[in-house]
Amino acid sequence: MHGHSRLGRSKSGGVGGTSFSSSSSKSSSTCSKFVFLLMSAIFRRRGLLLFAPLFYISGMLLYMGSLSFDIVLVQKHRPPPPGSIYTSPQLFQHLWPFMEADTPNVTSLNVLMKVWNVKEDRHWKPCANRTLPQIEYPKSNGYLIIEANGGLNQQRLSICDAVAVAGLLNATLVIPIFHLNSVWRDSSHFGDIFDENFFIQSLQKHVHVVRELPDDILQLFDNNISNIVNLRVKAWSSPAHYLKKVLPELLEMRAVRIAPFSNRLAQSVPSKIQGLRCFSNFGALRFSEPIRTLAESMVDRMVKLSSQSGGKYVSVHLRFEEDMVAFSCCEYDGGAEEKHEMDIARERSWRGKFKRKHRIIKPGVNRVDGKCPLTPLEVGMMLRGMGFDNTTLVYVAAGKIYKEQKYMAPLKQMFPRLQTKNTLATPEELAQFMGHSSRLAALDYTVCLHSEVFVTTQGGNFPHFLMGHRRYMYGGHAKTIKPDKRRLALLFDNPHVRYSFGYLY
Repeated sequence: MHGHSRLGRSKSGGVGGTSFSSSSSKSSSTCSKFVFLLMSAIFRRRGLLLFAPLFYISGMLLYMGSLSFDIVLVQKHRPPPPGSIYTSPQLFQHLWPFMEADTPNVTSLNVLMKVWNVKEDRHWKPCANRTLPQIEYPKSNGYLIIEANGGLNQQRLSICDAVAVAGLLNATLVIPIFHLNSVWRDSSHFGDIFDENFFIQSLQKHVHVVRELPDDILQLFDNNISNIVNLRVKAWSSPAHYLKKVLPELLEMRAVRIAPFSNRLAQSVPSKIQGLRCFSNFGALRFSEPIRTLAESMVDRMVKLSSQSGGKYVSVHLRFEEDMVAFSCCEYDGGAEEKHEMDIARERSWRGKFKRKHRIIKPGVNRVDGKCPLTPLEVGMMLRGMGFDNTTLVYVAAGKIYKEQKYMAPLKQMFPRLQTKNTLATPEELAQFMGHSSRLAALDYTVCLHSEVFVTTQGGNFPHFLMGHRRYMYGGHAKTIKPDKRRLALLFDNPHVRYSFGYLY
């Protein structure tokens, strides 16, 4: 019976005919005898009984392997999770006829002027008074040298922390050195971006600041600043750490260096130190005269262009530069060409970081988690969906947008009065800042600072500093749009979304 059964299975397989069946039967019989003899030997030697299960399973696998089986794996295709695919262009194509037919009315003005109602009973206390109480500080314990790295606002953070640490240690702060960053690639010095004289004078009664080390101190280190001991301070170090570890070195060496100095002071510090950090940001740091002059002219032009809305305009910080898209590991609608360009950009700026073993890039998961930078198209649909019509004056603060002509076109289509630094200032005015990303970012920062509404799209130091600065300027009542990108990912992937009377629903 068993032989006929096996013969039948071979014929059903349609391979080899009778000769294959006979061979298969002999092979099966041989395997059966082998398993029988093996088990008999095991039972004679009881010490091997522990291995009986292993031998039995191995024998059965060999036996089963001698048979012919046709195995077909059927994989059921699962649709991608909602929000995991970039489908915003398709949604825009569907909604645009309705947006285009939407006639401008008072909606945009109402949104711009009245959507945020100031609650008079809510009082905001700034992090520092406009002027700190002036006190005479004792003799300096030595000189503190720091290197500020990153972009404009990462450098700004390092400067404010350095002032706070200098105050804590009673040290003399040397004007911070700006480290050339591989991503930002800006060779600007402190005085190119910030007003050195104003910085020194504003802090003169709180922290002593000098432009460079005195000759007698520099001679102690063979006139080479790199010979000064570099203290490796951990990120977010507490004031106690500085007093315990850094101060003794400062007293002994008379000068210490901390490089890099990014995020090297804890956020939670005594109120006196926090007040000093806050004052240095809002009271002592102002942009250099060339930046201030052009930035103020740009603000004036925006106010004049928005005269029909009472001189009020919307500013958007758009993070869709090539390096940001690459770092996010998100996919858009560029296909193989986009993937190739992003691989090159990641390798150029982060050398192997994204190719490490076990590093898995999951674009769909990133999008659902709200980690993908909003495209200009998505920002435009969001604003139109909130009631801002096509008469709204929008200023876009950004670096070089990835594939700018393609991705900016729909945003300009929705907001034809859109402005950037390149449209608001002449090429001649911008010439002195070209090739210096931090100086150009300072122009954007100033125009955004004075806008009626500020829209942040990706996070980072620029919007965080700006939101704090605007709250400080406007008594805590600054109008900011900070979108929930998890919900937006689901909304923009929903084909049933409708647009009517200036709103998405």
